[in-house]
Amino acid sequence: MKLTAKLLTAAALLAASASAMAHPGHAEGGFISGLLHPMLGLDHLLAMAAIGFWSVRQSATLKNSTPLFVIGGMILGAAIVWGGMSLPGVETGIALSVLLAGILIATMAKLPTAVGGTLVAAFMVFHGFAHGTEMPAGAALVAYLAGFSIATLALTFVGRGLGALLQRTDNRFGRVLGGVVAATGVVLAVG
Repeated sequence: MKLTAKLLTAAALLAASASAMAHPGHAEGGFISGLLHPMLGLDHLLAMAAIGFWSVRQSATLKNSTPLFVIGGMILGAAIVWGGMSLPGVETGIALSVLLAGILIATMAKLPTAVGGTLVAAFMVFHGFAHGTEMPAGAALVAYLAGFSIATLALTFVGRGLGALLQRTDNRFGRVLGGVVAATGVVLAVG
């Protein structure tokens, strides 16, 4: 799928979620709740978009498999909740994911596929756990899962699209953007 098509798909999904927010009474089935959850939290927005942004400069294998690591980690995190288990330090893990994703962007760090993929999946376990705990009572699990999976992928591809656009320009803007994301992670961690 070409970059332009991916960006258009992501934009359409984001537009759909924005129109859904105007109608809050439609969340009972779970899909809209799942779709909106990643879009409404700054921590989730930044982490997922930052991972997409960072993945553009990675090896072809890591770049192409990043969406799988993102969704795999999200589903694993939600499954931990839905399986009745706990995960200590969820909010800290989420804040650290934003901080570290920002650092990866600012330093333009290239990681081996195994290391980068594991790091991305670990970040997303914390986000998936948070999504799983916030599933509305009575919501259809599959619908909720589908909603937050689509939103997560959309945010990741939007970040990837921005990363691809900026890859053709001066690296200073990307470094500054990474610094802003990392600083936001610090604020989230201490706040």
